[in-house]
Amino acid sequence: MANHSQFGFQDASSPIMEELVEFHDHALMVALAICSLVLYLLTLMLMEKLSSNTVDAQEVELIWTILPAIVLILLALPSLQILYMMDEIDEPDLTLKAIGHQWYWTYEYTDFKDLTFDSYMIPTTDLPLGHFRLLEVDHRVVIPMESSIRIIVTAGDVLHSWAVPTLGVKTDAIPGRLNQTSFITTRPGIFYGQCSEICGANHSYMPIVVESTPLPHFENWSTLLSS
Repeated sequence: MANHSQFGFQDASSPIMEELVEFHDHALMVALAICSLVLYLLTLMLMEKLSSNTVDAQEVELIWTILPAIVLILLALPSLQILYMMDEIDEPDLTLKAIGHQWYWTYEYTDFKDLTFDSYMIPTTDLPLGHFRLLEVDHRVVIPMESSIRIIVTAGDVLHSWAVPTLGVKTDAIPGRLNQTSFITTRPGIFYGQCSEICGANHSYMPIVVESTPLPHFENWSTLLSS
């Protein structure tokens, strides 16, 4: 989760988030190169006088036409690769349905017969010592680690958005529409997110908590909860 005065992204906990962080660094280096080139040319113009040969040179026109195209290609290729990776949902190990309400989430494990629960934020007055304010819930989403998880997202009233930054997941919850995405957690842990679409007065009180556990622990949890 994010820490106080943190500079940078949260630690990536899924392959998609790792790719997003790498693409961010790649795009940042491209932007840095462009800024350096512009600064160099501005300095050159201030320090030296330009001749008519420099202004009218066809070589210069060729460069400032081709160079932006190359930059766009350098950004587009990895971006398209990540987009296709995020849309790929191939034989998931577990399917989870998240339904947004004002102002809580309902989760349904569709691979199980009766595994459904509501997830509400724990009020600050009831929060145990050492837990995180405005982020803890009474029922966490528990998933098996290193398994392909498909999540189907919708809403029962207004627009919501199911987002967990450390997993690289953000899917809009729209009434009457089913959106889906997939992710894989690469390590055990507890990952925090929040509703990322303004949905009313208590929008900031719709936290999301995902707990990634080894498969035996998940099986024990699902058996206990569905019994």
